Amino acid sequence: MEPAIQLSFQSGGKKPRRRVSFNRGGRGEAKRPALLLAAVGGAETERDETAAAASSGFSGALGAPGPAMAAPCLEDPSLERHFKGHRDAVTCVDFSLNTKQLASGSMDSCLMVWHMKPQSRAYRFAGHKDTVTCVNFSPSGHLLASGSRDKTVRIWVPNVKGESTMFRAHTATVRSIHFCSDGQSFVTASDDKTVKVWSTHRQKFLFSLSQHINWVRCAKFSPDGRLIVSASDDKTVKVWDKTSRECVHSYCEHGSFVTYVDFHPSGTCIAAAGMDNTVKVWDVRTHRLLQHYQLHSAAVNALSFHPSGNYLVTASSDSTLKILDLMEGRLLYTLHGHQGPATTVAFSRTGEYFASGGSDEQVMVWKSNFDVVNYGEVPRVQRPPATLASSSRTLVGPKSSDRSPYKRHTGKRRPCEDGSRGWSYAAISQGILEPPEAGRGKKGFLVPPEGVRPF
Repeated sequence: MEPAIQLSFQSGGKKPRRRVSFNRGGRGEAKRPALLLAAVGGAETERDETAAAASSGFSGALGAPGPAMAAPCLEDPSLERHFKGHRDAVTCVDFSLNTKQLASGSMDSCLMVWHMKPQSRAYRFAGHKDTVTCVNFSPSGHLLASGSRDKTVRIWVPNVKGESTMFRAHTATVRSIHFCSDGQSFVTASDDKTVKVWSTHRQKFLFSLSQHINWVRCAKFSPDGRLIVSASDDKTVKVWDKTSRECVHSYCEHGSFVTYVDFHPSGTCIAAAGMDNTVKVWDVRTHRLLQHYQLHSAAVNALSFHPSGNYLVTASSDSTLKILDLMEGRLLYTLHGHQGPATTVAFSRTGEYFASGGSDEQVMVWKSNFDVVNYGEVPRVQRPPATLASSSRTLVGPKSSDRSPYKRHTGKRRPCEDGSRGWSYAAISQGILEPPEAGRGKKGFLVPPEGVRPF
């Protein structure tokens, strides 16, 4: 059994202390290596791996964003804040652009806006007549949208007045709401089996997408606003072209209801969570399944990409949060904080924090720490990972008394059978290298096809 580090925090000064624990690493890992995850736009960045390993305190390839970025320093996530105010299960959370505010919705029909500044009072917005199922700040942070089981959408001004406009958006529960990156439109998903796109300022219906045959749990815009992805209880994930309003592709690999879906920050991949306890990652250009995680022991309710694109956090009904290293295709941390199902999780826009909510009525804000960089300069282009080891290695944390920064890699990266250390981005992006079909060398390393230039 893996050693766990026990963390405790004091909430409010007068309330009893609670225990929060997390495990480093884990036995579950990706079924397929993440060779295409960070392939963006055709750019390739080179790096002195020996120097980087020496400066960062660990060995192995991280797929660093580029020479301008300092080498990340891996540290343990820490519980930063703890908010208590909802009177029923928390269903959704979202950070504002500047990370000064955090919104949460609940089954108590209320929306709370928490202030990250200590000693600041929260806003409680009442208006919905049933469970608030989804919240999302506009890109500017000046508006806050919410959807509810009462079939309506409300657009709020997140200040002390709490003014809002309401309109009936669907004929059934509104499950998801998400602003486009330009802030001019937003998309909603509903139990009426439809995905609808609306004008933000006019709050006018624009068009509907209606090929799902069961409840639609989630819908999100791509970072560039040209695609929409939706997840449904019909066990499919669909990618739509916003301009043509047609379904580009359907992913049918999930064995049960698909609860959540989102785009990778690069826009080239999507990740979906399901009631079958799994998380799957696909490339939206080739439609290949890149990664398959089966780490939770219950349904995965939500997930969120770190803005760097290197990490993914998940929330599950098994009461845990899990942080995955997508570049290595493995589990980094399991966090135990909620008493009961963890229903929602979301990274801040900078990645410095992530927030989680659960059926225990709590909202927790965690400091990421595991990717300590200049959060004001989140990279837009990441480098794909180099040669990856097989899934046989596990990450085992130190004893609870050891609080030193955790070293992600357990040993030096070994070369492929032909002596190369990986492939150039160009080979991957142009389709020369197809990871699932590539040959395998000793110890499970992928061997590049003949003619692919190693870097």
